[in-house]
Amino acid sequence: MNQEKLELLADFYEFTMSNGYFEKDKNEIAYFDIFFRKVPDKGGYAIVCGLEQVIDYVKNLKFDQDDLEYLRCQNIFSEEYLDYLLNFKFTGDIWAIPEGTVVFPNEPLITVRAPIVEAQLLETALLTFINHESLIATKTSRIVRAADRKTCNGIWRKESTWSKLCSIWGKSCNSSVEQFGTSCTLTAKEFNVPASGTMAHSWMQSFDNEYEAFKTYAELYPNNCTFLIDTYNTLESGLPNAIKVFDEVLKPKGIRPIAVRLDSGDLAYLSKKVRKILDDSGYQDCKICVTNSLDEYLITSLINQNAAVDSFGVGENLITAKSDPVFGGVYKLVAMEKDGEIIPKIKISENVEKITNPSFKKVCRFYSKETNFALADVIMLKDEDVPQDNYCIFDQHNTWKKKTLTNYYVRELQEKIFENGKLIYTSPSLKEIADYSKKELSTIWDEVKRLNNPQRYYVDLSKDLYDLKTKMLTK
Repeated sequence: MNQEKLELLADFYEFTMSNGYFEKDKNEIAYFDIFFRKVPDKGGYAIVCGLEQVIDYVKNLKFDQDDLEYLRCQNIFSEEYLDYLLNFKFTGDIWAIPEGTVVFPNEPLITVRAPIVEAQLLETALLTFINHESLIATKTSRIVRAADRKTCNGIWRKESTWSKLCSIWGKSCNSSVEQFGTSCTLTAKEFNVPASGTMAHSWMQSFDNEYEAFKTYAELYPNNCTFLIDTYNTLESGLPNAIKVFDEVLKPKGIRPIAVRLDSGDLAYLSKKVRKILDDSGYQDCKICVTNSLDEYLITSLINQNAAVDSFGVGENLITAKSDPVFGGVYKLVAMEKDGEIIPKIKISENVEKITNPSFKKVCRFYSKETNFALADVIMLKDEDVPQDNYCIFDQHNTWKKKTLTNYYVRELQEKIFENGKLIYTSPSLKEIADYSKKELSTIWDEVKRLNNPQRYYVDLSKDLYDLKTKMLTK
């Protein structure tokens, strides 16, 4: 991945606070968590993504003279602080939940432990990577699950080169998905996935008639014929002209057409009509692709109407997560360290959901030994031991709601990425991430993964963390 010049990708207050800490020689070790408060689209789960970008950013974070000159011109930063930035190098530790993991609200996706002067500067960049990439990965998962056994092609237009290839996440979401390609050539090249796309309406309009447009394309690309048939009239013009070209150009060469595409109109109705006409004309193997602002809900509706659709082209509703375009991850101080002792910190708010979970923590996922399905996640203090036989979980807001877990095994979700500023983590390949994510999703109950009114997955606090939080709130 090409490292962009991102050192000033920070809210200005991060520099003013960092400068303030530096000037006051306040450089204790601080602990920050990145977590999110709710799943987009009222969903039941999210997919964490963006760690690769975080690693690249932290590993290459340096300030040059041009950066310093800009900050100097603000007339509020000391020369000593600017000299510090000129020689900046991250020296702390970072833990993170690996990309492709299924995650839930309030779980620390990333934990940063570093001198507070350093840790404060990472906030905006880390949130940018994690929020955007996790949002797109989660949206892609929903769309591909809705498509079920159909082929999905996206991104229709890839609007950010920061984005982890969402087609990989899409393919990982459902083992029955046949293909998840992209129409962006740069994406296809960088991530080695199929590139898809043949013509737009402008191709059709540039010729004197629709037949000539199809015929010319078939002569140029006989082995890649997917015709856009709704430019003028799908059933009376587009499809008849497409079939005529199939008969006159492709059939004599022994070549079969790939597909026809619908981009407007009543897609369910038209797809059924088109399917019958294609079948009656001897083109039962010609697929039908539909596009036009699709999302998981429209795809589900088409499937429920038994639309004769073989593949979906998904665009702006995927790459912008249009229905809920904010992931909502935040970067919050949870502890300070003094003379080796961790001192918990908490943010209190009138909005209960904004009260943070204090101290240095870990997330443990409990799995059934019988089914390998995930039973619950428990957020614990970092040094807590996990009982191996029976474990009682409880709702932190309604503590009378309890459940005892038995016959389980436990996995700690976060892995250490940086230690004393040195990268100690080996990033997996995209295929490895996709395979891992597919396995992850297979451990989550379908009731949690459904689009509408998903079952809430248990994410509870350990007794020790709950007691600490309650004590701090009471105090």
